[in-house]
Amino acid sequence: MERYGEAQIAEARLGALPNPNPGRDYEIAFTCPEFTCLCPRSGFPDFATMHIRYVPDQHIVELKSLKLYINKFRSEYLFHEAAVNRILDDLLAALQPRFLEVVGDFNVRGNIKTMITARHVKPGYRFGPEVRAP
Repeated sequence: MERYGEAQIAEARLGALPNPNPGRDYEIAFTCPEFTCLCPRSGFPDFATMHIRYVPDQHIVELKSLKLYINKFRSEYLFHEAAVNRILDDLLAALQPRFLEVVGDFNVRGNIKTMITARHVKPGYRFGPEVRAP
């Protein structure tokens, strides 16, 4: 049986679209509550909610491509820190935003709850009044 979703996830690439309001600072925020990756040491699954927020410059992310991209992690062996930083790096490469923050809120494992935050601010960029400063 062919599963078209698996093929789409396997081929996933982040897509960028033109920002409809490049002259304005505005924040875009996403919550991805079903993030999953695999522990590189044990192979056990790690579950997290990924919070992504950014101030676009010339591009915004295409939502379907983000959904497929996030789902691609489910079969990857990554430490929490590596997952969050890879998402930040890949979104930076695709969008070159003014501001970008990725927070991985990982479920409790072994009595420890992990939250990883990675962020980027474009050199020279100052937050506008609509954006919450980190």
